[in-house]
Amino acid sequence: MSELSEERREAIRPSFWRRIDPAVATAFGCIFLVLFLGSLYSTRFISPEYLLQQLKVAAFLGVIASGMMLVILLGQIDLSVPWVVTAGAMMACAAAGLHGIGPFIAIPFGVLCGAVFGLVNGFGVAYLRVPSMIVTLSTNVVAQGLMVVYTGGFSPQDSAPAAVRWLATGFAIPGVPNAILVWAITGAVMVFVLGRTSFGRSVYGIGNRERAAYLSGVNTRRVVMYAFAVSGALAAFGGVLLAGYASKAAQSMGDAYLLPAIAAVVLGGTSILGGRGSYLGTVAGVILITLLQSILSVMQIPEAGRQIIYGVVIIAMLLLYGRAPAAR
Repeated sequence: MSELSEERREAIRPSFWRRIDPAVATAFGCIFLVLFLGSLYSTRFISPEYLLQQLKVAAFLGVIASGMMLVILLGQIDLSVPWVVTAGAMMACAAAGLHGIGPFIAIPFGVLCGAVFGLVNGFGVAYLRVPSMIVTLSTNVVAQGLMVVYTGGFSPQDSAPAAVRWLATGFAIPGVPNAILVWAITGAVMVFVLGRTSFGRSVYGIGNRERAAYLSGVNTRRVVMYAFAVSGALAAFGGVLLAGYASKAAQSMGDAYLLPAIAAVVLGGTSILGGRGSYLGTVAGVILITLLQSILSVMQIPEAGRQIIYGVVIIAMLLLYGRAPAAR
């Protein structure tokens, strides 16, 4: 009788509630909890101006985490983010210094550099069958060495071009920062790709079981390589936006985004083992991480303490959701 009544309650429950991912609901619940705790410290934490500023800051992490989510859905990891972010920013600023066409190719060139690093990662994982942790960590070191050699340890240009600064800090719509619009467009494209295209379905299929996806006709190697290329391109694009926000590119500017990007994706319910997760959860994770960073900054927690907290968050979410059965 108890099982029958449970089935009956499930049947009469609205379909909207049945589709809610517990991890996503938990992430949004934590967002409200952090805002509530912050409001006890200062009412500034719930002011519209503060929330809009936090969304703007979250946009940079959101763009980077979008690519990271794609790779994690495959059951892989991308540890090349720190210096791919830096390379994208530096190459965009370097291209802007070219006479004539420089300002027009700055952003595409920076993104293209990130895509090239991503293709190298994808080729190593998909075709050479090297573990993604090893390949991407090696690519990160190579990118670091190339940037140090090319720039001599300094930024290639003192300031980011005007187009990059406008994209990161301007207002195409009054009252709405461009960075938020860029993240919204990136998110809309990701939702469409993951939910409405064969590529997105292949990503989920490979994450659930790569061999089964291969036997069903999916070109798994090509999908994996393209996914890493997109991750690299989005990481570099995030670097370009950061260069515009800071008005210049700098060494190691991407170091602070690796763990937060992974934490945001995992915190949003994407299984670290691959095959399960939604972009809405990643959005919630990004916002939560950004608010948490703000609270920790106000509390004057050192960077080492923040990294420890991100690591604990990843471990906790892995224990809660990482071993859950993959969605069918």
